[in-house]
Amino acid sequence: MIYREMTKEDYEAAYSLWKNTKGMGLSAADSREEISLFLERNRGLSQVCESLEGELAGTALCGHDGRRGFLYHVAVSGEHRGKGIGRRLVSNCLEALRAEGIAKCHLMVIGSNMDGQRFWSGIGWELRDGILLYSQVT
Repeated sequence: MIYREMTKEDYEAAYSLWKNTKGMGLSAADSREEISLFLERNRGLSQVCESLEGELAGTALCGHDGRRGFLYHVAVSGEHRGKGIGRRLVSNCLEALRAEGIAKCHLMVIGSNMDGQRFWSGIGWELRDGILLYSQVT
């Protein structure tokens, strides 16, 4: 497997993976333009994993606001799950955040996404309670 920085050229394969990942929430913010802007603002942080045949096996969008890191769309294709790809993508992202001086990272999991909840708690992430998420479309 090859781990590398995600580029805007990965968009089609990444979007296809996200669309076919149970529990993944997609919105207008996941358009080619929006993802390209995210990658540009957060150079070197987002990661992909490719098979030796060039197939996209996993993704992790990663960024920060100068204070806290954030992970989005950590996904591994069904045929490649259970091989440590998700762990490695997350580890690579956290290492890149640390290199930029970011010591804490957050992520969101849709409440009905039990696979996602098991993954994150299984790799040592803490479920926070007492925090409410508010959103507004601008």
